[in-house]
Amino acid sequence: MSEKRNKPDISNAEYDVLDVLWEGYPASASEIISRLNERKAWHEKTVKTLLGRLVKKDVLSFEKQQRQYLYTPLIARQTYRESETETFVSRLFKGKVAPLVAGFANQKNLSKQDVDELKALIAKWEKDND
Repeated sequence: MSEKRNKPDISNAEYDVLDVLWEGYPASASEIISRLNERKAWHEKTVKTLLGRLVKKDVLSFEKQQRQYLYTPLIARQTYRESETETFVSRLFKGKVAPLVAGFANQKNLSKQDVDELKALIAKWEKDND
């Protein structure tokens, strides 16, 4: 699985497919459909269309095994998450994280656990960057 590549443009539906595939792969289309159907009803043809789009976008690879295709992600969940976070913060907050966190804090959407995790991240950053 490659770690560095340009971030592909992935729709919400395509992300849902990718998200269940990250839970375990390689996986057949029927396995992916079954996992998706635990969340909401997905039509088989829709999922196969989404799988095809993700293959064309070089986000998934597939291998034919007997009468089925087994799909594997070509981008790691963490790599995609980091790329999406960077794009989000850059676009909405001009690359600054503090206004994002402040927005959550001002709306009282931060739990004690969130605050503790943020403090730990800041402490680690300070230790690593002093």
